Amino acid sequence: MGLEPRSYPYSTSLRWTGEHKGRLSCEGKPDIDVACPPEWGGHPGIWSPEDLFVASLEVCTMTTFLFLLEKLRGALVCYESRAVGTARMVGGSFVFDDVAVEVSAKVPSEGDVPKAARAFEQIGEWCLVTKSVRCRVMVHPSISVA
Repeated sequence: MGLEPRSYPYSTSLRWTGEHKGRLSCEGKPDIDVACPPEWGGHPGIWSPEDLFVASLEVCTMTTFLFLLEKLRGALVCYESRAVGTARMVGGSFVFDDVAVEVSAKVPSEGDVPKAARAFEQIGEWCLVTKSVRCRVMVHPSISVA
Protein backbone atom coordinates (compact mmCIF):
# COMPACT_ATOMS: atom_id res chain seq x y z
CA MET A 1 0.00 0.00 0.00
CA GLY A 2 2.30 2.76 -1.19
CA LEU A 3 1.38 6.40 -1.19
CA GLU A 4 2.76 9.11 -3.44
CA PRO A 5 4.93 11.72 -1.67
CA ARG A 6 2.79 14.80 -1.14
CA SER A 7 2.37 17.68 1.22
CA TYR A 8 -0.97 18.45 2.91
CA PRO A 9 -1.32 21.61 4.98
CA TYR A 10 -3.81 21.61 7.89
CA SER A 11 -4.75 25.00 9.24
CA THR A 12 -6.63 26.18 12.32
CA SER A 13 -7.11 29.51 14.03
CA LEU A 14 -7.73 30.40 17.65
CA ARG A 15 -9.35 33.45 19.26
CA TRP A 16 -9.17 34.23 22.96
CA THR A 17 -12.68 34.66 24.42
CA GLY A 18 -11.78 35.67 27.99
CA GLU A 19 -10.37 34.17 31.16
CA HIS A 20 -8.51 30.95 30.18
CA LYS A 21 -10.77 30.18 27.20
CA GLY A 22 -10.76 30.47 23.44
CA ARG A 23 -12.59 29.41 20.30
CA LEU A 24 -10.80 27.07 17.91
CA SER A 25 -11.79 27.31 14.25
CA CYS A 26 -11.09 25.40 11.07
CA GLU A 27 -12.53 26.56 7.77
CA GLY A 28 -15.74 24.73 6.89
CA LYS A 29 -16.03 22.98 10.29
CA PRO A 30 -17.84 23.77 13.55
CA ASP A 31 -15.93 25.86 16.08
CA ILE A 32 -14.80 24.26 19.33
CA ASP A 33 -14.57 26.05 22.66
CA VAL A 34 -11.22 25.29 24.28
CA ALA A 35 -9.52 26.04 27.60
CA CYS A 36 -6.78 24.71 29.78
CA PRO A 37 -8.02 21.88 32.04
CA PRO A 38 -9.28 22.59 35.56
CA GLU A 39 -6.16 21.03 37.10
CA TRP A 40 -4.10 23.79 35.44
CA GLY A 41 -6.43 26.64 36.41
CA GLY A 42 -8.85 26.22 33.51
CA HIS A 43 -12.52 25.57 33.11
CA PRO A 44 -14.50 22.34 33.48
CA GLY A 45 -16.73 21.20 30.64
CA ILE A 46 -14.55 22.64 27.86
CA TRP A 47 -12.17 20.74 25.57
CA SER A 48 -8.54 21.19 26.63
CA PRO A 49 -5.36 20.68 24.58
CA GLU A 50 -4.84 17.50 26.59
CA ASP A 51 -8.33 16.21 25.64
CA LEU A 52 -7.72 17.10 21.99
CA PHE A 53 -4.32 15.38 22.01
CA VAL A 54 -5.77 12.10 23.29
CA ALA A 55 -8.78 12.46 20.98
CA SER A 56 -6.49 13.01 17.98
CA LEU A 57 -4.77 9.70 18.63
CA GLU A 58 -8.10 7.95 19.14
CA VAL A 59 -9.65 9.38 15.97
CA CYS A 60 -6.52 8.62 13.93
CA THR A 61 -6.60 5.05 15.23
CA MET A 62 -10.18 4.62 14.04
CA THR A 63 -9.78 6.29 10.65
CA THR A 64 -6.54 4.40 9.96
CA PHE A 65 -8.21 1.13 10.94
CA LEU A 66 -11.11 1.87 8.58
CA PHE A 67 -8.70 2.70 5.75
CA LEU A 68 -6.67 -0.48 6.28
CA LEU A 69 -9.72 -2.73 6.71
CA GLU A 70 -11.14 -1.40 3.45
CA LYS A 71 -7.83 -2.11 1.67
CA LEU A 72 -7.94 -5.66 3.07
CA ARG A 73 -11.54 -5.99 1.80
CA GLY A 74 -12.87 -6.55 5.30
CA ALA A 75 -16.24 -5.51 6.66
CA LEU A 76 -17.28 -3.87 9.91
CA VAL A 77 -20.57 -3.77 11.80
CA CYS A 78 -19.63 -1.68 14.84
CA TYR A 79 -16.58 0.17 16.19
CA GLU A 80 -16.33 1.81 19.61
CA SER A 81 -13.28 2.97 21.50
CA ARG A 82 -12.11 4.72 24.62
CA ALA A 83 -8.72 6.35 25.00
CA VAL A 84 -6.83 7.33 28.13
CA GLY A 85 -3.68 9.40 28.03
CA THR A 86 -1.45 9.41 31.07
CA ALA A 87 0.52 12.57 31.74
CA ARG A 88 3.32 12.29 34.28
CA MET A 89 6.66 13.70 35.25
CA VAL A 90 9.37 12.17 33.05
CA GLY A 91 12.96 13.39 33.24
CA GLY A 92 11.93 16.60 35.00
CA SER A 93 9.17 17.47 32.49
CA PHE A 94 5.44 16.87 32.63
CA VAL A 95 4.58 14.95 29.42
CA PHE A 96 2.21 12.37 28.05
CA ASP A 97 4.02 9.12 28.73
CA ASP A 98 1.50 6.90 27.00
CA VAL A 99 -1.95 6.74 25.47
CA ALA A 100 -3.99 3.53 25.53
CA VAL A 101 -6.82 3.06 23.04
CA GLU A 102 -9.26 0.28 23.96
CA VAL A 103 -11.30 -0.77 20.91
CA SER A 104 -14.32 -3.00 20.53
CA ALA A 105 -14.85 -3.95 16.88
CA LYS A 106 -17.62 -6.18 15.59
CA VAL A 107 -17.34 -7.75 12.17
CA PRO A 108 -20.06 -9.55 10.22
CA SER A 109 -18.32 -12.91 9.73
CA GLU A 110 -15.48 -15.14 10.97
CA GLY A 111 -13.67 -14.40 7.71
CA ASP A 112 -13.43 -10.73 8.66
CA VAL A 113 -11.73 -11.41 12.01
CA PRO A 114 -8.20 -11.96 10.61
CA LYS A 115 -8.60 -8.94 8.32
CA ALA A 116 -9.57 -6.73 11.25
CA ALA A 117 -6.70 -8.15 13.32
CA ARG A 118 -4.24 -7.41 10.49
CA ALA A 119 -5.58 -3.85 10.17
CA PHE A 120 -5.07 -3.28 13.91
CA GLU A 121 -1.52 -4.65 13.67
CA GLN A 122 -0.65 -2.10 10.97
CA ILE A 123 -2.09 1.02 12.64
CA GLY A 124 1.26 2.04 14.14
CA GLU A 125 2.86 2.02 10.69
CA TRP A 126 0.11 4.07 9.04
CA CYS A 127 -1.46 6.41 11.62
CA LEU A 128 -0.01 9.86 10.91
CA VAL A 129 -0.72 11.24 14.38
CA THR A 130 0.70 8.19 16.18
CA LYS A 131 3.88 8.37 14.10
CA SER A 132 4.19 12.08 14.91
CA VAL A 133 4.23 11.87 18.72
CA ARG A 134 6.94 10.82 21.15
CA CYS A 135 4.71 9.06 23.67
CA ARG A 136 3.88 5.38 23.45
CA VAL A 137 0.49 4.66 21.82
CA MET A 138 -0.98 1.28 22.66
CA VAL A 139 -4.00 -0.04 20.79
CA HIS A 140 -5.84 -2.89 22.51
CA PRO A 141 -8.47 -4.31 20.16
CA SER A 142 -11.24 -6.73 20.96
CA ILE A 143 -12.70 -8.22 17.77
CA SER A 144 -15.92 -10.23 17.75
CA VAL A 145 -18.45 -11.47 15.23
CA ALA A 146 -21.79 -9.69 15.37
